[in-house]
Amino acid sequence: MLTWRAGTVTERGAAWPGARELTVTLDAPLPGRPHDDPTARRVRALAYTALVGDPDAGDRVLLNVSALARRLGTGGYALVAGPADPAALPADPTPGPGHLVKARYTPLQAMVLGVDEQESAHHTTLRDADDLDGMPVVVADLHSALPAIVAGARHAAQLAGRPAPRVAYVMTDGGALPAAFSRAIAALRGAGWVETTITVGQAFGGDLEAVTVHTGLLAARHVAGVDLAVVAQGPGNLGTGTRWGFSGVAAGEAVNAAATLGGRAVASLRVSGADPRDRHRGVSHHSLTAYGRVALAPADVVVPRPTVDVENLPGWGADLTRRIREQAATLVGQQTPHQVVEVDADAALIETLRTSPARLSTMGRGLDDDPAAFVAAAVAGVHAAHFADRADEAAPTTAP
Repeated sequence: MLTWRAGTVTERGAAWPGARELTVTLDAPLPGRPHDDPTARRVRALAYTALVGDPDAGDRVLLNVSALARRLGTGGYALVAGPADPAALPADPTPGPGHLVKARYTPLQAMVLGVDEQESAHHTTLRDADDLDGMPVVVADLHSALPAIVAGARHAAQLAGRPAPRVAYVMTDGGALPAAFSRAIAALRGAGWVETTITVGQAFGGDLEAVTVHTGLLAARHVAGVDLAVVAQGPGNLGTGTRWGFSGVAAGEAVNAAATLGGRAVASLRVSGADPRDRHRGVSHHSLTAYGRVALAPADVVVPRPTVDVENLPGWGADLTRRIREQAATLVGQQTPHQVVEVDADAALIETLRTSPARLSTMGRGLDDDPAAFVAAAVAGVHAAHFADRADEAAPTTAP
C-alpha cells in the first residue's frame, strides 16, 4: 500500500508556515522509471516542518512516494516521513496541554490542543455554545473556491463603503489533512484576507483545532469573533465518477451544520465552462448532489448574473449562463426549500479577483481559462457579505 524511498536533500526550496519544499535525489528510481536516467531519481518533496523538522541540503530523508509512483496529483510531491538517519530525529516537543489526536492511528498522527477540549482556555465558552447568531456561512466543494469567495466578500464591502469582513476558514478533512499543504491559506492569512483558519475532523494545523464542523463554526463565531465563515475541504478532491463517491458530499452536511446552529447557509456552486467532463460543465453534479440530496436544511444558492463583458470572457457565453440558471433551479423544491439568489457579476468583480494574494487555480485552470468557476464562487461571497455586518442581529430573510 505504501511505496517508500530514501534519498538525499540536494536543494531547499520555498517555505511557508508549516512547510518546506525540497529537491531530493532518490537512492533508487520510482517504479517503472529508468535506472540509468539520473532525472528519474530527482523528485520534488514536501516536509511538514512541525512534524518532521526542516531538512537541510545533504540530509538523508525517508519519503512516501506512493502517489508519485501511481502518477497521481497530490501537488506532485514526495512526502517526507522523517529523517532516514535516526540520529537526526527532531527534538521532542515542549510538554503542553492538548490531547486531541488528528490523522489518528497513522504513523504521523499529531497531538494538538483542541479549542473545544477540556484543557482549552475556550472550553467554558464552547461548552454550551449553540448559536451562530445569524453569521453567514459560505459552503463550497473545492478548496480553490476559498480565495474567490473571500475576494467577493471584500468586493461587496468595498462597494458598500464598509470595512472588509473578518473571515474564518473552516477546513474540513475531505482533501489534504495538513493545513500547511495549502499555499492559498498562507497567502490569505499573510495578507489579512483571512482572520483565522480552523481545522476540523482529521484535518490539522490551523490557528485553531476543533473536533467537528459544528464546534469549528462555533469557535469561529464565539472565539475568533469573525463576521463570516467559509467551509470547504483542504486542497485536493477525491472523486470516483459515481453519483455518490466524491468527498464534496460533505458540502451538504456543512449546510446542515450551519443551519442547525442558527447560521445563514450560503451555497457556493461548483461551476465550470471549460471542464472537458460534461458532468462538471455548468453546475457540477457534485453541487447538485450535495445541495439537492444531502442538504436537509435550506440555503441561499447563489448564481452569477454576468454583464455582457463578463459573459463574453473565454469559456463563458449565454448558453453557459442559461445552463447554470436551469441547473440551479432544479435545487429548489427537491427536499429542501433552498432559495436561488442571482448576484451581479461585472468587470469590477473580475478585477477584484485579480488582486487575490492567493493564486486562482482550479483543476489546473486559472481565471482567464475558466472565469465562470471563480466568478460563481465570488458571487457567493458577495451575497454573504450583505449579512456579515449584521451577524449579531436577527438574520434578514432576503438580501438587500
